[in-house]
Amino acid sequence: MGGSTRVPAVQAHVRKLTGQEPSASINPDECVATGAAIQAATLAGASTGLVRANSLLLLDVTPLSLSIETVGGVATRLVERNTTLPVHYSQVFSTAAAFQTSVEVKVLQGERPMAADNKAIGTFRLKGIKRAPAGVPQIEVTFDIDANGILTVSAKDLDTGKQQSITIDDSGRMSDDEVDRAIRDAEQYAEQDEARRDAMLAREEAQRLANEADQALAQKGKQLEKDEKKQIKADVAAVRKLLSKKVDKVDEADVAVLRTASEQLERSSARARNLVQQG
Repeated sequence: MGGSTRVPAVQAHVRKLTGQEPSASINPDECVATGAAIQAATLAGASTGLVRANSLLLLDVTPLSLSIETVGGVATRLVERNTTLPVHYSQVFSTAAAFQTSVEVKVLQGERPMAADNKAIGTFRLKGIKRAPAGVPQIEVTFDIDANGILTVSAKDLDTGKQQSITIDDSGRMSDDEVDRAIRDAEQYAEQDEARRDAMLAREEAQRLANEADQALAQKGKQLEKDEKKQIKADVAAVRKLLSKKVDKVDEADVAVLRTASEQLERSSARARNLVQQG
């Protein structure tokens, strides 16, 4: 756009870069204003005389994925990059520790699977959660983005009805340069990031199984055989010992050992966990 697009040298350079013939079908001095008029008419359902009303629809999209930070520093995506606006999406999460009465919701923008590698664009705390074992509370997190790109994130405890939210406009989001850099970084570190994410998910799954096994023993232990309870306790201890190990970098062998211990715990505690589900 702009008068410089009439310069033959500019046209030749564009042709060289793209391998396509530059279009000269519209006035480059008026194209931005024309496009804005068409978009305004489309949103209003009116006609500009340039195109028939509703014959053209221009849609905005999210430039980068939007996530929240979950257990282990993982960036759990709720809205994917290039999702058409407006968008409404909800997902139910739970607590990571026993008897939590509040949770912090950290909103992230970026393409990396770990929270620390993305940009934090907003944080708020949901208080008043009913005390319960880890994994029991049901917390619904909702992302709403309107046609103007205004993001509202809310968290609601489905048991108590307690709710909190935050609104984030474009001023708190990434600039165009930051968006480009985030996309490049995601591509550059894709393999390394995937390994880190797999490791954290393995730890999260192991933690979940250990918590569920503990709860099953507390609630249904009297219905289990002595040897069965002994095996579950030993498997829980093995998993927790592996989880207590300080992790500085991803070690595939350590992840494999943790997964094996988790699978053993899942097998040994299956009946106890089924008894809990049956009430």
